[in-house]
Amino acid sequence: MPAKRKAASGSRKRLKPATEKRGLDAAQIVLAVDAPEVAPLAAEVQAAGGASIGAYREPLSGKPLLLAVLPLAAVEPTPFQRDLSPTHAKRLAQKIDESGSFLDPLIVVRGADGRLWTPNGRHRLAAAKVLGLKQITALVSPDEQLAFRILALNTEKAHNLKDRSLEVIRMARALAARGKTARETDHADEFEEAALLTLGLCYLDAPRFAGGAYHPFLKKVDRFNGKPLGTSLRERAGYAEKLLAIDAEVKKVAAALEKRGFRSPYLRTLVVARINPVRFHRAKRGDATPPMTLPAALTRMLASAKKFDVQSVRFGDLAMVAAVASE
Repeated sequence: MPAKRKAASGSRKRLKPATEKRGLDAAQIVLAVDAPEVAPLAAEVQAAGGASIGAYREPLSGKPLLLAVLPLAAVEPTPFQRDLSPTHAKRLAQKIDESGSFLDPLIVVRGADGRLWTPNGRHRLAAAKVLGLKQITALVSPDEQLAFRILALNTEKAHNLKDRSLEVIRMARALAARGKTARETDHADEFEEAALLTLGLCYLDAPRFAGGAYHPFLKKVDRFNGKPLGTSLRERAGYAEKLLAIDAEVKKVAAALEKRGFRSPYLRTLVVARINPVRFHRAKRGDATPPMTLPAALTRMLASAKKFDVQSVRFGDLAMVAAVASE
């Protein structure tokens, strides 16, 4: 396998922990449900048909919070929250159902006219309704202004293809390390798609690997197998090695195209599309059988990359690829 690159050691700043400690000690965080700070809130929860589970002071600011369960009908999203995506809500419900656990409580505050608002839980609330849940867990805050400040806390980086792939391959390696006979097919729901395992191995070896260019190809030919994870991961290491070898050839072709005057961020995408052996394959509805095996597809792709004719590329080809990619 190609020599591992240094994982951007100098390009990313390291997090520097604060030298001065802040916040409460453990004993200060504990709070009784009938404490004056949360007793009125606990009464509102009970009036809404819910129940208080516990209370505590938030470790940073010391503000009181009530952990409770609430009927779904008692909670509604803030009117200024982002619009609901039915597709996302249904997918979230499916994944929650598959995991068998609804782990993330909603943040709930008092809203207009005494209603209970969630400023950040529209999709979880909708997913709970899809699942038919009776009650939902919530962190209820007496601080009504939190509804207008919560957006500033939604700074979590969305999972891109690289993030998802690395999470999946690390998960697979951890499961394999347990020494059990678990198979890829046993964890298909957690892994989401087989292509992420192969891409994850590529990213581990080459952090700047352009996985997005190869993802459409892999989705057509990469499938979960019924072999034990340890065995399947060793096989996939070979697939990843070949995919990186293909990418090395693609870079050479892209460089040759640049010498011909082509300038575009989609050069690599164009080349990969041209050498994709299943580029024109359209799967029939319900057909999970790949058009060819992954090893065969990689072999053909590498051969095509090595004999790529840069003179066959026209500027119009690049414009078409750019248009499709932008869509």
